Amino acid sequence: MDINQTLAEEFGIKQTQVDNTVKLIDEGNTIPFIARYRKELTGSLDDEILRDLFDRLNYLRNLQKRKEEVFNLISEQGKMTPEIEKALADAKILTEVEDIYRPYKPHRKTRASVAREKGLEPLSALIIEQRATYDKAIEDYAAEYINEEKGVKSAEEAISGACDIIAEDISDNAEYRKSIRSLTFGYGKIKTKQTKDEDSVYAQYYDFSGSIKDLPGHRILAINRAEKEEYIKADIDIDSDIILNFLFSKVVTDTNSPAKKYVSSAIVDSYDRLIAPSIEREIRSALFDDASEGAIKLFEENLKNLLMSAPLKGKTVMGYDPGYRTGCKLAVVDKTGKVLDTAVIYPTKPQERIAESSATVKRLIKKYGVDTIAIGNGTASKESEIFIANVLKEVDGDVKYTMVSEAGASVYSASKLGTEEFPDFDVTQRSAVSIARRLQDPLAELVKIDPKSIGVGQYQHDMKPARLDAALTGVVEDCVNTVGVDVNTASYSLLSYISGINMTSAKNIVKYREENGEFTNRKQILKVPKIGAKAYEQCAGFLRVSGSDEILDNTGVHPESYSVARKLLKKYELDENDIGNEKIKILRLKIDLEGTKKVCEELEVGEPTLNDIVNELEKPGRDVRDSLPLPVLRTDVMDMSDLTPGMQLTGTVRNVIDFGAFVDIGVHQDGLVHISEISDRFIKHPSEVLSVGDVVTVKVKGVDLNKKRISLTMKGNI
Repeated sequence: MDINQTLAEEFGIKQTQVDNTVKLIDEGNTIPFIARYRKELTGSLDDEILRDLFDRLNYLRNLQKRKEEVFNLISEQGKMTPEIEKALADAKILTEVEDIYRPYKPHRKTRASVAREKGLEPLSALIIEQRATYDKAIEDYAAEYINEEKGVKSAEEAISGACDIIAEDISDNAEYRKSIRSLTFGYGKIKTKQTKDEDSVYAQYYDFSGSIKDLPGHRILAINRAEKEEYIKADIDIDSDIILNFLFSKVVTDTNSPAKKYVSSAIVDSYDRLIAPSIEREIRSALFDDASEGAIKLFEENLKNLLMSAPLKGKTVMGYDPGYRTGCKLAVVDKTGKVLDTAVIYPTKPQERIAESSATVKRLIKKYGVDTIAIGNGTASKESEIFIANVLKEVDGDVKYTMVSEAGASVYSASKLGTEEFPDFDVTQRSAVSIARRLQDPLAELVKIDPKSIGVGQYQHDMKPARLDAALTGVVEDCVNTVGVDVNTASYSLLSYISGINMTSAKNIVKYREENGEFTNRKQILKVPKIGAKAYEQCAGFLRVSGSDEILDNTGVHPESYSVARKLLKKYELDENDIGNEKIKILRLKIDLEGTKKVCEELEVGEPTLNDIVNELEKPGRDVRDSLPLPVLRTDVMDMSDLTPGMQLTGTVRNVIDFGAFVDIGVHQDGLVHISEISDRFIKHPSEVLSVGDVVTVKVKGVDLNKKRISLTMKGNI
């Protein structure tokens, strides 16, 4: 198998792109670095495609390795044939390879292995031969195998043992298994039945039946979860005649043979006892794997959109962690995220010291010039929102509030990182700081939290941990490197996601900064322990040094391209003082007039890199998130009871799932826009239209106060 050729065909790209990408990966380059700084070699493949290609490359290499192992294992038994060799070469998935190896794999003790030990294999061969006529009755042949010492007491036992061998041979046939798997997938259904006599969120699956091939991923995961929690029992149901007719057509060679009744019995036994349970396990495992991959892809997309939410820059923010008995914790952070002050107030039950609490909030707002209050959306958040809305009515100035998801804040607060960052704070104080900072810079704060705890996934606790962690880590890496970080202000948790930098190197950077003062240029990073030339090559372009004498150190231009950038400026009679100002805007026009290809040849640079350099010269230090919609800020509060059908509202998408999206409309309870209510046109998935963080206009379709459910619609001209 030519893996690179296979990848090129599957991804619909040129083989040279694959060859170059695989070579770069094998040389130890990271995906973010390849995506950003090796576009000429990859044909400008983006990080998402590169990660998919990387995953597929690993799968195909593992497949190839397993093929070689199976080839050697069968060859060692002296049973390799040209047919088996071809079947192995043609196998596209690991399951097919294992099917081929199945007959040659050492078996645990089975009925067939016991029959073989009793010497019944020649009898099984005689029966499966299915002669038109035999010299004598099959029962008479079987009588010759009666052997008390071997445990064969009668002809009937001999025939039964021989049929066990035939049944296992049928079950081990790779061609049959592949076809039966396909037939079961095409014609089978998943059926469930209730096992607990109690209501639950899985009630819709208490008596459920759905076609395997049409079952959406979220239903598969829900059924698996319900079965795991013992609310239901799920099975694959298929008309057995479909499978048996196939097996009879393959195995029975002479319908008039005296052996037919024994072969037929072995076929039925093979399917009922061996094939059906095995295929059911395989199909359900494959369904789960496919559903998991779908859920992981959606989780990746949601996480990326959340991490890349627009930061609320240049604002002094008060973080507000709501609570009851222990009070509500406040933390004021300045425009850079530095903690200025903390406090505890008790505006909620049981104490309800509203006047005192109000005075504290007003004092902090006035003293530090608070612009925005970020309220966590957890316990007591509704009462806290009402309290803050009332306080703001009595405050001079344009102070607003917004609700912030506090998912994962408690995880960070109790973590080693949280303790290291704020050793003198208790967990709720740290949580208030985290809530404030995640409004100011979602990416910088959320990287401190395990992505699984951020609350934008679906059934994430059912996923294979290693696969989920790898996928989500990849998303965080791509986001962090897309934005870039200031090496003089970034936490080690943020730095650890930069291309070429691991956790040890990140901590070394912070330590070096603390001991030697701020970095003054990119080259200084090479002085940090554990960062050599290769690591520097990978990370340099993603690290910004805002105070550097080298202006390009605060851009996404890689140091390897500094000379190209300077030649470009000189060519058009510009200098470094022109970077980022109005004068630089004519640069692109001049390049277009002269001809991009000609300029690239003169500067000895690829067109993608030239384009990236021009972008950076036009807007040095730009943040790609600045063009995204800002969080919805509010001054007054609304309750679910205030909602009426037809009411038009602005909200923020909090989570996108297979059957719809949850939207925060400012009433504490997120509303659901079902997939059928998202668009006037047909869509296969909500992600075609919506992303986490989108600010959308919705209409209230219905409100159920008892169940705390809000139905929303985006249909129509709203």
